[in-house]
Parts: sequence; C-alpha cells; structure tokens
Amino acid sequence: MSIKTQQLDELLEPVVSSMGYEFVGLEYISQGSHSILRIYIDSEKGISVDDCADVSHQLSGILDVEDPISNEYTLEVSSPGLDRPLFKIEQYERFIGEDVKFRTLRPQLENGQRKFKGTIQSVEDTNIVFLIDGDKLSVPFTDIDKANIIARF
Repeated sequence: MSIKTQQLDELLEPVVSSMGYEFVGLEYISQGSHSILRIYIDSEKGISVDDCADVSHQLSGILDVEDPISNEYTLEVSSPGLDRPLFKIEQYERFIGEDVKFRTLRPQLENGQRKFKGTIQSVEDTNIVFLIDGDKLSVPFTDIDKANIIARF
C-alpha cells in the first residue's frame, strides 16, 4: 500500500463506517489527468446505486476540504462485486477456502512468476498461505500487489 492510499484509507474509512457501510478498500489509479479514485463499499443487505451515490456525495465533500490528491481525478464508489478485491489481511482471513487470483510485487518462485491462481488456505502472522496446484505458497501480505476472489457459479 502506497503512502497516498494509506492516507486516503485513514481519511475515508471512518466516514464510510459512520454511514453504516463496510469500507472494503480503495484503488488509486494514476493516469495523468484522468486518474481514478475507486472506493469499494459493502453492507449485509448489499449495495444499491443510491448507496453509492450517498457515499460519493459524502466523500466528495471530505475530499474537497482535505484535498489529499493534487491532480484531477474521478471519484467512483462501487460494490466489491463478484470478483471482490482483497485489501486487508482480515479479508484474507474472512475468505479462507475461496479461490483467488493475485499478483505479487516481487517474483515468488525461481521462475520469476508473479501472477497466480489458488485457494486461500490460511493466514499465518503476516503471511497469506495459498494452495496452488496442490502446493502451498506462503506470501508476505506486503508482497501482494492485487488480489481478487474468483466468482463461483
């Protein structure tokens, strides 16, 4: 997690939580003048378009006052969807047994591999243990760049 996303987490999570939603996490995609700040929210009853609009309105006010992002960006508020992204170590614990696809910041195997599909087997201290093709792979949480649940149908 970069400094910017950590600062944004600390700024925005309390606002989303105070509105009665789970703050799943955020992505800041820097693309010059077309950057995107995507906030994922959830609740036990699901997320509607109105929920996203309400949260977007609240967060826009906070972001305008605090101004943590110097360049222009688009704010998007979304449900995590079927391919739910994982941002926090607690989310890996919650989804033990689920299949995921993930990308690491550094190669995890001698062949240089950084992209994987596997099942979350456990969380041990700050490592996530995945079962990949019958083999266990323990990855430090801080080495995971991006991870998403693989939806089952």
